[in-house]
Amino acid sequence: MITSQQLLYKRLFDFSFSLILLLFLFIPLLLLVLFASVDTQQWGLFKQVRVGQHARLFHIYKIRTLRQAKKGQGLGAEIISPFGQFLRAHRWDELPQLFNIVFGQMSFVGPRPDLPGFADMLEGEDRVLLKVKPGLTGPASLKYAQEAQVLAQQSDPEAYNRRVIWPDKVEINKNYVQSYRFSLDLTFIYRSLSRLI
Repeated sequence: MITSQQLLYKRLFDFSFSLILLLFLFIPLLLLVLFASVDTQQWGLFKQVRVGQHARLFHIYKIRTLRQAKKGQGLGAEIISPFGQFLRAHRWDELPQLFNIVFGQMSFVGPRPDLPGFADMLEGEDRVLLKVKPGLTGPASLKYAQEAQVLAQQSDPEAYNRRVIWPDKVEINKNYVQSYRFSLDLTFIYRSLSRLI
């Protein structure tokens, strides 16, 4: 089981590494937000409420990838723009979460931050997931890198997620917390960075 000392070292690494990355990525990140603003005709940075460590709610930051559909495509509907698809394919839309890491709301590695109604509803030993901060990446994130495509093939995506994907993610993330080693974090970071290129 991850210890208080390991959590402290994990936080020190997260804070230091995220600051270093932001020094190099701030200008490219700002340009991506500006491009997304032009592409979606809305401010290119947005936030959503997610469940964090100890089930505390916080706002996660992302680059906007959806824009309003044109007339005839559904009133009030939103579609992923080509630029947004590019961002999602490389997960560059998640880069603003480096600020969440600096602010101490997230970690580089951990369970992905879920919408209310999932992680905050965990019971029993499953609540061990809430001992760590949600991550920019993690073992379950890497396994389900193509989750959107898998769900799109289901007749009832929401039911499939709750019945199959979500329980599997819980088990994967429980194993991560219960058998935590810092070397695992480095492995998951390396595997995730290789997907950004």
